[in-house]
Amino acid sequence: MSKNMQVLLASRPKAGVSESNFQIVERDIPTPGPGEVLVRNHWLSLDPYMRGRMNASKSYAAGVEIGDVMTGGTVGEVVESNHPRHKVGDFVVGNTGWQLYAAAAGETLNRVDPDLVPLSAYLGVVGMPGATAWTGLFEHCQPVAGETLVVSAASGAVGGVVGQLGKMQGCRVVGIAGGRMKCDYVVKELGFDACIDYKAGRLYEDLKNACPSGVDCYFENVGGPTMDTVLRVLNPFSRIALCGMISDYNLEEPYGVKLIRSLLVNRVRLQGFIVNDRMDLYQRALSRLGVLVSQGRIKYRESIAEGLQNAPTAFIGLLAGRNFGKQLVKLV
Repeated sequence: MSKNMQVLLASRPKAGVSESNFQIVERDIPTPGPGEVLVRNHWLSLDPYMRGRMNASKSYAAGVEIGDVMTGGTVGEVVESNHPRHKVGDFVVGNTGWQLYAAAAGETLNRVDPDLVPLSAYLGVVGMPGATAWTGLFEHCQPVAGETLVVSAASGAVGGVVGQLGKMQGCRVVGIAGGRMKCDYVVKELGFDACIDYKAGRLYEDLKNACPSGVDCYFENVGGPTMDTVLRVLNPFSRIALCGMISDYNLEEPYGVKLIRSLLVNRVRLQGFIVNDRMDLYQRALSRLGVLVSQGRIKYRESIAEGLQNAPTAFIGLLAGRNFGKQLVKLV
């Protein structure tokens, strides 16, 4: 190609994200400077955290400025290199954004092995979502064999890994997902003990039936009414790893937490966390996950949009829960 396609933030969403919030442009392919490499991206990761980056409000990371390339993780091939650690033909993971080509500092990229697992997996189960699952589960939930672990968004990129790791720890694992198809996948393919379809409208009753001994660990990806319902079935001294609250991301007035009193009554330990705060665990987690995936001991599923021009539509679908597993955009 002679041009670089990019997706820019055109405007900030007032509530739900729309196609008009993005602008697709063509620009010259960048030339790498000293210490930089030029990467031809093959895959783009779409993740819920990107919704927060579209806002101007203060958060744990800086937002995307109007007119800038949307932020996002990528995996691609080095086509030019001015860095001693990377050579042409290497495959690398980085945070180069919604674009086909990127010039990036060599030290911000990590080389990956396409023979160990498929390239796309380095943006999901053996990437940031996998490391998030590992860190939240083992550092903050700290599950013990025989305990009950509940995972919301259980068929997603993070939740699916959490549940499988929980089973390896000897836990009873109960997922929460939207729709019978997703719940069947969580139980039959990922090996959860049970999965509750929150869309069926019986979340509390179904949780009580699926967790007869109560809930000891809760990995939270959703927030809102789902979180409030789980708070009703927590055991004393249970632990919550607060990873995400996707149900609130498009709301002008967040739902919040109405049953926060249960945290006091049950002496619950709740820890919000961002995976980048524990980079000391990040590579250790990825190394272990890579082995588990290559051995077939951890399974995963991907939703794939074809072409960068379809990234905005796929992202809007992700926020609405229309993806099944890890949401990716195939660029090559």
